[in-house]
Amino acid sequence: MRKSLFAIVAATLPLLAGAADLTVSAAASLTNAFKALAQAFEAAHPGDKVLLNFAASDPLVQQVARGAPVDVLASADQEAMDKAQKLQLLAAGTRRDFASNTVVLVVPHGSKIASLADLKPAQRLTTGNPASVPIGRYAQAALEKAGLWQALQPKFVFGTSVRQSLDYVARGEADAGFVYATDVLAQKDKVKAVLAVPTETPVRYPIAVIANAPQPQLARQFTDYAVSPAGQAILAKHGFGKP
Repeated sequence: MRKSLFAIVAATLPLLAGAADLTVSAAASLTNAFKALAQAFEAAHPGDKVLLNFAASDPLVQQVARGAPVDVLASADQEAMDKAQKLQLLAAGTRRDFASNTVVLVVPHGSKIASLADLKPAQRLTTGNPASVPIGRYAQAALEKAGLWQALQPKFVFGTSVRQSLDYVARGEADAGFVYATDVLAQKDKVKAVLAVPTETPVRYPIAVIANAPQPQLARQFTDYAVSPAGQAILAKHGFGKP
């Protein structure tokens, strides 16, 4: 019995010795999908732990620039990742797109708003802050193209992330909001998407390993997993399209 127990412990020690914590900073719209992705990745890498940090994309880049110990960055648009690249925060050759999404107009259940034109009489609208949140940049560009931004801008209450804007609509604190199609799934009992909003720039999500990642090898394995068939299946289950 003692010999058998010793053998189990001896076999387990190398696994424990190689265990590591991987820190992944991801855009808020990836919250549900990445929780599932992390769980599946951990199951495939016994002993390793994925620590998730969710926020708007631009603040995540700022955190890395200030020295936060991050291994992987996943943003909701190319602009945020471009900023990280210009700051030389990314490991060379690791940036790639791994998912796509759609911008939608959401309203509380029971609302009669069904088009961009219906927003004119609305009292309060919401989306992410265009200065720091990708969804806000997409929404502003779409409304500018429709010739509505100037008239509607004073009605906007900007969220610090797309999920905050979603909550405003879900709680009835905004008449309508611009979020991603995938976000609707998180509050489908309280909000509905009434319009897919065309965007000149496709909504594609890039992912990359951070240049000074504490766990560079594991970080590369995680980004590989995100684009693998298994990872793509998890993302698709949460509404994301292929990159």
